[in-house]
Amino acid sequence: MSLPHALLTALVERPGSGSELASRFDRSIAFFWQATHQQIYRELARLEESGWVQSLPAEQGRGRKRAYKILPAGRKELKRWVLEIDDPASLREPLMVRLRADAALGPTGLDKEIARRLAIHVEKLAVYREIEARDFADVSDSRQKQVQHLVLQAGIMLESLWVEWSKNALKVLERRD
Repeated sequence: MSLPHALLTALVERPGSGSELASRFDRSIAFFWQATHQQIYRELARLEESGWVQSLPAEQGRGRKRAYKILPAGRKELKRWVLEIDDPASLREPLMVRLRADAALGPTGLDKEIARRLAIHVEKLAVYREIEARDFADVSDSRQKQVQHLVLQAGIMLESLWVEWSKNALKVLERRD
C-alpha cells in the first residue's frame, strides 16, 4: 500500500485541508497505515503536481487552510490501484526471531516484553470495539458503511488473535524445564 492511495481514499470520502486529513488519518487509516503529518503534507503536494488532487483557494482570515479535493485523474488512479493484484504480506515480526533466540538460549526474560505488548493489544482491541459499538451498531447500514465495518472487523480479529497468542506465549515462557 502507499500513502498516496490512502490520501486519495480519504479525499474521495470527503475533501479537506491538510490538517483535517491528518486528523482523520490519525483516527482511522493510521490504525493500519502509519504516516506523519509532514509526510501527509509532502504527499499532498506531490498528488497536486501529478494532477490527482487540486488545492482549493485558502479560506480567509487567520490560520488559513488550503483544502484539497480529488480530481477525475485521481479517481482513475485510485480505481487502477484498487484492482492491483498483490500477495498477502508475509509476517515480518522481530518478536518471532527473539522467541526463536529465547528457545535456543533458554529463558531470557522475554516474557516482560510479551506482557507489555499484551497490554497494548488489549487497549487497542478495546478502542476498536468502542468504535464498532459507536459507529456500526445499525446492521442496516449502507454498503459503504458495511465495507468500512469489514476493515474494522479485520482489526478486531487481528488484535483478538494477538491477545490470545500473547496469553498463550506467557504460559509457555513460564515453563522452566
